[in-house]
Amino acid sequence: MKLTLAVHNTAHSTRIRVSGDLDYGTTSLLVDTVGELLTERSGLQDLHLDFTELAFCDSAGLSGLVMIHRRTSAAGLRLHLDERPAQLERVLTITGLLDFFTAAALTADDESDIG
Repeated sequence: MKLTLAVHNTAHSTRIRVSGDLDYGTTSLLVDTVGELLTERSGLQDLHLDFTELAFCDSAGLSGLVMIHRRTSAAGLRLHLDERPAQLERVLTITGLLDFFTAAALTADDESDIG
């Protein structure tokens, strides 16, 4: 199955609905899309990746998510992994990436509460 992305923007956030397979052949589409958003949208505060329609995610997909996390963190954005299906939740838990993403999100929320 191929990957399709639907991008929805608001004033300070973007939601990308990820549908299909996030794998070796498709991950670059998501990473490149996020890179373009970071370049084109000033004032962006939150990036939501909506995985409601995700069918599959392999190690390349996980690597892409880590790369996206690095880029959004460097840009000062909060990254949200929304509506994770059970299979994605399981692989994120097994690899320790769920704790990594969750801790990063909590740290960003704590920092925004300070200011």
